[in-house]
Amino acid sequence: MNRRIPFVQSELRIIDMLPGFRGRPDRPLRNTPVTPRENIAALFFDKHPYWLPLPGDSTMMIDSLYNEKLGRGGPGGVTDVFGIQWEWIEAVGGSIVHPGRPLLDNANEWKDKIKIPNIDEWDWEGEAEKNKLDWRLSTQVSFVNGFWFERLVSFMDFAPAAMALIDDDQKDAVKSLFAEMTYLACKLVDKYCEYWPSLDGFNIHDDWGSQRAPFFSQEVAEELFVPYMKELTDHIHSKGRYVTLHSCGCNQTRIKCFIDGGFDGWEPQTMNDSHKLWNDYGEQICISVLPYQFDPEKTSEDEQRRYGREYAECYSIPGKPAQLGLYGGPTLTDAFVEEVYIQSRKIFNR
Repeated sequence: MNRRIPFVQSELRIIDMLPGFRGRPDRPLRNTPVTPRENIAALFFDKHPYWLPLPGDSTMMIDSLYNEKLGRGGPGGVTDVFGIQWEWIEAVGGSIVHPGRPLLDNANEWKDKIKIPNIDEWDWEGEAEKNKLDWRLSTQVSFVNGFWFERLVSFMDFAPAAMALIDDDQKDAVKSLFAEMTYLACKLVDKYCEYWPSLDGFNIHDDWGSQRAPFFSQEVAEELFVPYMKELTDHIHSKGRYVTLHSCGCNQTRIKCFIDGGFDGWEPQTMNDSHKLWNDYGEQICISVLPYQFDPEKTSEDEQRRYGREYAECYSIPGKPAQLGLYGGPTLTDAFVEEVYIQSRKIFNR
């Protein structure tokens, strides 16, 4: 790609306003030299973007077809294709499995109680008509609930699912279930690529940790999760798409599993040391690095811009670029984000 495009002030001109993701505020589309979509491609495939990717440069598609059959539904609640009843919890803005009656008491029961859906019977054409992609943004499909630990928890509840990972009498059943779910995931990828050919990537959910630590050991992760992750990410890469991970919790000690699992990017939550993760592993996986936290109401615009320049100067490294993610919260002011854009554009153009 030709990156010798000097920054000019007219790039900051707003040419359109785009709807915010899932109720977030609308965001501006600026007069950039390439589209945000092209910039995200340069990030993941070349590791040399035109500017540090910003919140809003990419978007998620959470279509109703997946959300109602394999996801968590919405405020109305939903029963998924496995017969799992999801209930909306207003206080947290999300859904949980209806408590007290897990589908499985033991992982060995899964072949008798779980029927893998035939996704060829789903109305893919109708769903594609309802969901049109904006060619200017990089769009990922969000596979909420994922196919491994989160899915196992939905079948068994948390404590029995965690126990199944270390119970020698259940471990083989867990592996066979994960293999079947990974095969389903690969078939889903094929469908999305067929019906949304301009789709750029996939975001896989699998929460692995609490506020303080991962749920399971490195050895368990390497044996029970990494092989199936790699099978899915290899399949996604064979389709010419990138793949990112959504994994809530303090999972920084499992970063090698995410790398070995083939993921192109991860946005760690704030309890993780994202700077250290980027410093140690940024050449191997794109990390969304949390910016320095400041109080926008007590910080002048000049200071906010200085923080933005310092952020860009630290993380705009070809071959090791970071990404500015949404967990920055209130510090992602217009002044801060604009200065990250300006400075990183200049750096990556050198």
